[in-house]
Amino acid sequence: MYDYIKGQIAAKNNTSKGTDLTVETFGIGYSLEITSRDFSSLGENGSEVKVFTVLIHREDKMSLCGFLHKEDRDIFNILTSVSGVGSKMALTLLDEFQSSELIGFVIQGDYKEITRAKGVGPKLAQKIILELKDKLMNFKQEKPIEIKTSKKQDTQAMEDAQTVLSSLGYEREEIKSAMSKAAAVLKENASAEEILKETLQILSL
Repeated sequence: MYDYIKGQIAAKNNTSKGTDLTVETFGIGYSLEITSRDFSSLGENGSEVKVFTVLIHREDKMSLCGFLHKEDRDIFNILTSVSGVGSKMALTLLDEFQSSELIGFVIQGDYKEITRAKGVGPKLAQKIILELKDKLMNFKQEKPIEIKTSKKQDTQAMEDAQTVLSSLGYEREEIKSAMSKAAAVLKENASAEEILKETLQILSL
């Protein structure tokens, strides 16, 4: 329903009950649940902010979750598609890990790292990896995008990174442009996780 909201910061609160932000635009104040990581990056009240949003619709209430970076919003949507992972748990995971870190753990199958997040036990961590890996790595895409680079890169790592980016909803031209820029600064034979981290940073600009 809402892709993003752009306006002025009207209020922000970080308490034991959660972290939230109110953005005012055209006389309407939108209350959004956000991560503590994003909270620490916010400017002062009255400063302008752009927040990517997700509308959460439950039987008893409706709420908005907000993210300063599009890739965090996209990962949040995929996380909440895992059975047993609600919006609170997804926000907790994105509080503990950067999107590229979390994707890296999924690709590697490293469930133990995911258990560092509060409230995530081994069984849930393994379930997250099992379901997310299927969603991220088995995305049906067209033939791999050719990325020109002066440095030798692992073909499989490049293709794995492209698959994940496609599953997150990025268009081929977006991926090609961002990965070409990333390839220029990456070391030779970078891992899929390293490629994703650099590419996602470029896409978020």
